[in-house]
Amino acid sequence: MAVDNTRKFIPLGMAVLTVSDTRTENDDKSGQLLVKRLETAGHRLIEKQIVPDDKFHIRAVISKWCINNDIQVILTTGGTGVTGRDGTPEAVQVLLDKVIEGFGETFRAISYQQIGTSTMQSRAIAGVANGRYIFCIPGSSGACATAWDELICHQLDYRTRPCNLVELMPRLLEE
Repeated sequence: MAVDNTRKFIPLGMAVLTVSDTRTENDDKSGQLLVKRLETAGHRLIEKQIVPDDKFHIRAVISKWCINNDIQVILTTGGTGVTGRDGTPEAVQVLLDKVIEGFGETFRAISYQQIGTSTMQSRAIAGVANGRYIFCIPGSSGACATAWDELICHQLDYRTRPCNLVELMPRLLEE
């Protein structure tokens, strides 16, 4: 992976959804971390919201964002574990046109180096819905930092070579 500085950075409109029964804007460390990272990278925050661990709340917000022309990327944090209340993957998967299996696989491989076998509890996923990229990241700020710093920021940078997700965006809705 290399950065081609002859190419211009393309800022994307992003939305951040924190899935939690207990977090508020004051203590949403993971959501705040993602906002700071995406803005530092040069992208634009279009919307940020917190919803309870409920698949219908999650789907409602993401569905609304999937028809907002200002949003190209949706980042969710939380609800990817294995407890009864963790339902983000189930909420999101039905909305996806395509699953990006490599995201979850690569995220867990990187996480293994940091947290060992505990990474098997993560059900991080990504995909494409109505021409938007959706990344579902675990709720810990460490997991959000790993996902952004090691994977997402590079793939959402048009300058990343040999390839990146940004250059595919014009073709996401092709039939």
